[in-house]
This record gives sequence, structure tokens and C-alpha cells, in this order.
Amino acid sequence: MKLPQRLHHTAYVTKDMEATRHFYEDILGLPLVATWCESDMLFGKERTYCHCFFGIGDGGALAFFQFANKEDEELFVPDMPQTPFVHLALAVDEEFQAEVEKRIKDAGLEATYVLEHGYCRSVYVVDPNGMTVEFTCDDPRAAAGDAERRANAHAELKRWLAGDWTSNNTFRSQEAA
Repeated sequence: MKLPQRLHHTAYVTKDMEATRHFYEDILGLPLVATWCESDMLFGKERTYCHCFFGIGDGGALAFFQFANKEDEELFVPDMPQTPFVHLALAVDEEFQAEVEKRIKDAGLEATYVLEHGYCRSVYVVDPNGMTVEFTCDDPRAAAGDAERRANAHAELKRWLAGDWTSNNTFRSQEAA
């Protein structure tokens, strides 16, 4: 089966498009590449909204909707879950990761946390909408094991679901040695 070519965009809602634009464009450096101002018949009613796209390197985008009508906003804008396990992760190189950490600090914000997974290093920050955004830089050695991880993915899941929760992150065991 043929796979999708790339992520076109991922969409979220915001109550404050200017705060969202400032965060993604001015602080993180993702350019605003399109703004669509539209009205559509959605769920039985004409709804007016602005849809902004912030570009990422592969041609895809992070997109945000803001509704013109506060009633629509209350209906369609959920509170973001306050858990680090619901987040958006973007692949970056070391240079971009260092730059985004500096931009976050220069903006008077703090990275929520930095996590060394072993196979990658991740920097997490919360956007103005309460969404956690992760900037992850893969360890260059991780690609060498991609074929093996793909071949073993189902067996590893089956093992874990059966109750064998032994770590298979060989990078962390190498770090401890």
C-alpha cells in the first residue's frame, strides 16, 4: 500500500490568533505562509473563521483556526489537556534546537523541560493555547537501527502488552554503562 507523501498540515483551534502568530512566527521562527478567511456551512450553521498556516521544512504546516463568533469558539475550542503526553513533536537538527531554546529564553519563556531519550533529545514548551510542542533532535546513531525496529515492532508491542515491560531502549543502557 502506498503511504501518504508527507504531513500537509495539522490543525488546532485558538481563541487568540495574534498570540498564536506571535508565538509560532516571532518566537519559534515558523513563518506564516497562508491565511484563509472563510465562511462555510458547518454542522448546520454558517460559520466564519480565519485559518492560519505556519510553515515547516518539508512543506507541511501547523494550522490554527479562530472563529469570528464567540458562540462558535465556545463550541469548537476545547481546553488543551494538561499533560505532557498529549503534544505535537517536530523533528529538528541540533542547530535549530539550540536556536529555538535561545528564542524561548529570549522571549522570557522557559522550556517546560528537556528530556534525553537516548535515541533523541527533546525540548518541550507550551504554546499560548496550552498545547505542548516538542522539538526533537535524533541521535545520528538511531537511524542505523530503523530496519530492525520496524521488523520487531509488532513482536515488541505484543511482548509489552503481555506484561513484559523490560526496556528495549539500548541507547539508555549504553549511557548508563
